[in-house]
Amino acid sequence: MARKPMQNKNKGFTLVELAVVVAIIALLLGTLLVPLTTQVEQRNITHTQKQLDEVREALLGYAMVNGRLPRPALSDTDGKERSTACADARECTGFIPWVTLGLPKSDAWGKMLGYSVVPEFANTTFDFNTGGTLKVVQTRTSAGALQNLATNQVAVVISHGAKNWGRTENGTDVADASSTNVDEDTNNAKFHCATVAEYSNFVSRPSAGNGAVSGGEFDDLLVWVPHTILLSRMVAAGKLP
Repeated sequence: MARKPMQNKNKGFTLVELAVVVAIIALLLGTLLVPLTTQVEQRNITHTQKQLDEVREALLGYAMVNGRLPRPALSDTDGKERSTACADARECTGFIPWVTLGLPKSDAWGKMLGYSVVPEFANTTFDFNTGGTLKVVQTRTSAGALQNLATNQVAVVISHGAKNWGRTENGTDVADASSTNVDEDTNNAKFHCATVAEYSNFVSRPSAGNGAVSGGEFDDLLVWVPHTILLSRMVAAGKLP
């Protein structure tokens, strides 16, 4: 007599069980994705801050050798410093002269690093008596008011951060996707303004993603070159007095 085939006791997953498994996996991936994104963004911030510090040291090094700070780059495609003297603060505001300094031209997000320098310290050699309109870096108080963070700065270098403003390496201007990022607008205006008077005040404060806080969203990163530090480095290098 023919035997009956043995039944497979190991049944497959039902659709309901599969759905539960998929939901659990999706939940786990979701909880992992946010920390991973945060880690990547923090790494980009750390990398860019290091770049900015290197630019500041390169600017000081250039001054110690040449007796003046470099002028901005000729353009967003030519990284040599402009060959002619800046007629005003507007012409002394642009991008870092990355070829002249031997440094990368963009930050971790692929945006060009901005650079604004007092013309009197970039056009020719300077000394203790050199004047000009020095720059001021401001921040926000706990109450939300602007206050001076650093005065008497001869140069400012800026990264516009991951969002809003800036120009990419391929020459594309990044649009401003916010209507509340007042402090970022203030910094960006230095690179697109029509009057000389707008080149003195910059804003540097902790990052914020909330447009409701004073000054709005903010992810700009800045470094600056203090007048006192520049002069002391020049003395140490034998360029002054």
